[in-house]
Amino acid sequence: MPILTHPAMPSGGLAGRDQPVLKVDDFVLRPWRAQDAPAVAAAYSEPAIQHWHARSMDEDEARTWIGSWPGRWAEESGAGWAMADESGVLGQISVRRLNLMDGLGEVSYWVLPAARGRRIATRALCTLSEWVFDELGLHRFELAHSTLNAASCGVADKAGFAYEGTKRSEMLHADGWHDMHLHARLSGDPRPDVLAPR
Repeated sequence: MPILTHPAMPSGGLAGRDQPVLKVDDFVLRPWRAQDAPAVAAAYSEPAIQHWHARSMDEDEARTWIGSWPGRWAEESGAGWAMADESGVLGQISVRRLNLMDGLGEVSYWVLPAARGRRIATRALCTLSEWVFDELGLHRFELAHSTLNAASCGVADKAGFAYEGTKRSEMLHADGWHDMHLHARLSGDPRPDVLAPR
């Protein structure tokens, strides 16, 4: 059956380039490294991260997870970055469910407890959004979080991701089904000025 539209994003946008390091003032978004596995395992044992992301990992599983990102980049199905500074990993941010035909992606992130309170997630989200719109050519960037996760809702609002509605009983967490807020930014939406550290 013929498709009557052209892909919003041509193939090769990821696979045809090296994954960049994106600078965010006092930290960077960089590709994952094998030596980050202990930090990833520690993150997924932290109660809030484990709860909202509904998963855990040991170090072997973290190494496998880290090792999966280059393949996802090459397949153009997703991309993941470590938020990091000279002290090490601060958090993670990734593009999931990348759909080149529709110019659509979904973002996921977490921040380690020691790095919270510095607007790390908001600034990382704004920086990654600029890159996916300006360099990758994404049309729409979505963010979904449990309606009970007020911190993530605040990050979405500050980063210019408009609230679009509630998806009822969409994600299964350890304590049952959660309603999810849907937020999104479009490539032409106003861009918030939140990149400078406090």
